[in-house]
Amino acid sequence: MTQSGPSSIDTVNVIRLSVPLCILIVYSCGVAPTSNPVQQPCSEQWFQYVEEQLQTGDSQGHGPDLGSSEWRSVVEFKLGVRGDPGVPHRETEQWCAYIDAIVRE
Repeated sequence: MTQSGPSSIDTVNVIRLSVPLCILIVYSCGVAPTSNPVQQPCSEQWFQYVEEQLQTGDSQGHGPDLGSSEWRSVVEFKLGVRGDPGVPHRETEQWCAYIDAIVRE
């Protein structure tokens, strides 16, 4: 004979509540992203991140295309590094890493 008193109902409720909690823990703690697009200099997401920090366009939304040579020149100007001899060439990964370090200071 099975027991149908309060303890069996409590057990069912505990199991019913435990399953979603376990799933939540596994998905929130056990799965870590392998990379963050914002942390990858020269990616489209990184260009957008830098743009959000520096706002190279005017107040009407006009400005150079993200990632273009003109945009990179404006980024250098906004950061006060345009013309500095230590700035890597604009069309290189080194330039993006250099700018990333400044933007994240």
